[in-house]
Amino acid sequence: MKVVVVAEFYPRAADPTLGVWAHRQALAARDAGAEVRVVVLHRPIAPAARARQPAAWREAIAQPTRAVLDGLDVRYLRYVSPPRGRGYAHWGAFAAPALALELRRLRRKFPYDLIHAHYAVPAADAVLRTRPRVPLVISEHGGDVFHTVHLPGGEARVRGAFGAAAIVLANSQGIAGAVRDLGATTARVVHLGTDLTPIARLPPTPAMLVTVGQLIARKRQADVLRAMWILRERRPDLRYRIIGDGPERDVLGRLAAELGLSDRVQLTGRLPHEEAMRQAREASVFVMPSTDEAFGVAYVEAMAAGLPAIGARGEPGPEDIAALGHGLRLVPPADPEALAAEIDTLLDGDWGARIGAAAQQTVTANFTWEACGRATVAAYRDALAS
Repeated sequence: MKVVVVAEFYPRAADPTLGVWAHRQALAARDAGAEVRVVVLHRPIAPAARARQPAAWREAIAQPTRAVLDGLDVRYLRYVSPPRGRGYAHWGAFAAPALALELRRLRRKFPYDLIHAHYAVPAADAVLRTRPRVPLVISEHGGDVFHTVHLPGGEARVRGAFGAAAIVLANSQGIAGAVRDLGATTARVVHLGTDLTPIARLPPTPAMLVTVGQLIARKRQADVLRAMWILRERRPDLRYRIIGDGPERDVLGRLAAELGLSDRVQLTGRLPHEEAMRQAREASVFVMPSTDEAFGVAYVEAMAAGLPAIGARGEPGPEDIAALGHGLRLVPPADPEALAAEIDTLLDGDWGARIGAAAQQTVTANFTWEACGRATVAAYRDALAS
């Protein structure tokens, strides 16, 4: 079968980790037997957080229109639209004309059977505006459910896309329920995966926590800093490595200074994916008590390396992961004291080591890219048969 993947979030030259999960799922589907081409909806505009940085504009404009990533042909389709904010729900309308031309061109050389869009808005909405004559599969990673439906015009666009899809692939049980409530007639869970990392880990001395993710408020790295402060007397040498970048970077730096933790907190900034994983594996415990967490590939990546992990209770992704095996501990959201207690427990050498070993077993059984690829291609077949 021939499949075109359409995505907004996908690795770029200037940001090779952006949407890397979409790329890895495309590779997994290819390895499971599908022929895959990718079209990325690319706005050659600097992100709002970096709008005053000339380098950000140069990076966005300089993005090549074509690349070959791990053997996949990827086209970066340029279009312009209003600022993200309140206009985001309508970006599909702005992307659709260019996408229609690209799909028509692509179909002459690659007569695709199906289109797989990541997110209802803007990707699936743009696809539907081109009046495709093939089935549409949508992957929902949480953004439409947690954010887009609350924007002006957003719910109508999301409902329209989900209702038109042959199948909606959700990354957790909670998200599957949400997309059904928003009009999806057929929804199934396809968990994303990670690479297995068969390494013998020696916990660092002194102990170190790590978070890998965007520096945005909902990731709640600030709660980890507050938990460290609570443990300041019991664990005075505890360190924290924060991998990633985003609008909260300066806020986190100031908070670390206010709590007297600056000498034990490292803000690495954005790192290439492999380097981020290498540095994360040097830690004792992976900690990300984030909210609005539809899945959280970062948890399973850490668990694959034998790190015990901590997430927030009540979030769709962490609840799914924890339900499938040991290795991810859940604490109440926005509760630094409960977080501190769990960190303290996991830093016990014997208990932490046992939880880390169990984490690897959970990932091996449930969260490999091979399994993701098989499930994705099975969904394609069912969409074509419907």
